Amino acid sequence: MGTFQGKKGLITGVFNKQSIAWAIADRILSEGGECGFSYMPDKADDARQKNLGRVQKLTNGNAQVKFLQPMDITVDEQIEAVMDRCRGELGKIDFLLHSIAFALPDDLKGDTIATSREGFKLAMEISAFSLIALAHAAQDLLSNDASILTLTYYGGEKTVPGYNVMGICKAALDSAVKYLAYDLGPRGVRVNALSAGPLQTISGRGAGVDEMLGLYEAMAPLGRNITHEEAGNCGSFLLSPQSAGVTGEIMHLDGGYNAMGSPGRMLEKMKAAQSV
Repeated sequence: MGTFQGKKGLITGVFNKQSIAWAIADRILSEGGECGFSYMPDKADDARQKNLGRVQKLTNGNAQVKFLQPMDITVDEQIEAVMDRCRGELGKIDFLLHSIAFALPDDLKGDTIATSREGFKLAMEISAFSLIALAHAAQDLLSNDASILTLTYYGGEKTVPGYNVMGICKAALDSAVKYLAYDLGPRGVRVNALSAGPLQTISGRGAGVDEMLGLYEAMAPLGRNITHEEAGNCGSFLLSPQSAGVTGEIMHLDGGYNAMGSPGRMLEKMKAAQSV
């Protein structure tokens, strides 16, 4: 019997096959879980409905996928519509995956000091407050041992040049995880975050993932980068009953990169190259 047999939940933020959210959802589905999916709404003039099509391509034909519903996380009525769909299709939910973040390209690519006021407010609303909004809207649907998981990054803990305003948003998100864990703890509901190292995703490419991949491989104790499969395994673990007792936690999945206080073996290689 699969780990998620008899379990039901909501997955947000799947964009395509490379999404960390999909790696987690795919593992949950393979372990018997039933899922509803929300996705970023298509623009009114997009006749092809590309966002819907991307999620359909991944989920079509899977009987454990109960619905696909558009959701603009900045619109309370759309959040409530997703919760109503969960209520009708799933009843109580045992897990909720939050994988939502956004910053205006000009604010993300520019120096943090040049972040616009409106851009900062938008980035914080979508990337950090959205977790609070989802948890609040879902609280009556959550089973008493449910698990909420969000996706964060090390740029919220330490300065990562190029991550800029999104790092500030992730710092706020990390803090929200801990406060929500406290609020929902008396019900047995857990709230955690997965801090994955760089992966080839849409958001990763926007944050300069190619440069980060080489750095992590050189510095991480394991001497390699992580995989989508590993992200799926860790994320599904944190959403499963197997992680009961774990809450308010930021789990790092980065080959140990976050544990390093110096360049480590990369420095040894640099010294060796200089001596040649």
